[in-house]
Amino acid sequence: MLWLDWPDFRTPRDAQTAAKAITQTYELARAGRRVEVACGGGNGRTGTVIACMAILAGHPADDAVAWTRRHYRPRAVETPGQRRWVRWFATVDHTDADHTAAQPPVA
Repeated sequence: MLWLDWPDFRTPRDAQTAAKAITQTYELARAGRRVEVACGGGNGRTGTVIACMAILAGHPADDAVAWTRRHYRPRAVETPGQRRWVRWFATVDHTDADHTAAQPPVA
């Protein structure tokens, strides 16, 4: 089990660790393993992770939040900061062990 330090209505405190965890979780699911993503309300943080996983699955980054809202919950990815974080996540090199990219946006 992995817990991320990710305050409600915000973005992860450590963006690089979160990007790596999301990528690893996606890879586990892709390999047929059961994974669970959850937060207190199931909208903001969970929706943000689902949108990021949609990007990893090949969905266009500029539509990932809208796709998540259509297929998961209409209020997923609650804040402008979370939407910016999804766009930042799309710039990350997910093949890089350090998941380096430009600095993540401030929430």
